[in-house]
Amino acid sequence: MFSLKEITSVTLTLFAIIDILGSIPIIIQIRQREGRIKSELATLVAGILMVVFLFLGQSILALFSVDLQSFALAGSVIIFLIGMEMILGVEIFKHNPMASGTGSIVPLAFPLIVGAGTMTTLLSLRAVYSLPNVLVGIVANLVFVYLVLKSSHWIERKLGKAGEDILRRVFGVILLAIAIKLFKQNF
Repeated sequence: MFSLKEITSVTLTLFAIIDILGSIPIIIQIRQREGRIKSELATLVAGILMVVFLFLGQSILALFSVDLQSFALAGSVIIFLIGMEMILGVEIFKHNPMASGTGSIVPLAFPLIVGAGTMTTLLSLRAVYSLPNVLVGIVANLVFVYLVLKSSHWIERKLGKAGEDILRRVFGVILLAIAIKLFKQNF
């Protein structure tokens, strides 16, 4: 039933896909815009999305007649645009002042933590590993996500403005590369 090898594989795979460390510049930006990050809410919503998609992902996509490749392509476009925002310092996704306080859910929980890459990976992991091991891998990643979100203010202070700017641009390029990779794999 439980296999340490499978749990480790699932955890590391999801860790690489979620890339919460790479999202630190965006997390800081959301925290600056909204005043704070609701770590518990973002982690809970991300966890619910992952578990629901793990169990119902194929059915949800089939309901809308969307294949996995189209879903991944749509996700790659969103990731690409977020990367462009980070590199160019422009605002593509306009902040709605009336929706203040929602940044912990959109874009943080979805699509940054649980985006198309995470969702397609979950479906792939479910096909290869036993369900309990995938669930343990999800929980392990959510714990790490929570810790990073909770310490975002501390991380921002340690980075400083120049460090934050450099990190934002470097990870913007990485996001662009991930978006292009997703696009190439699914086109």
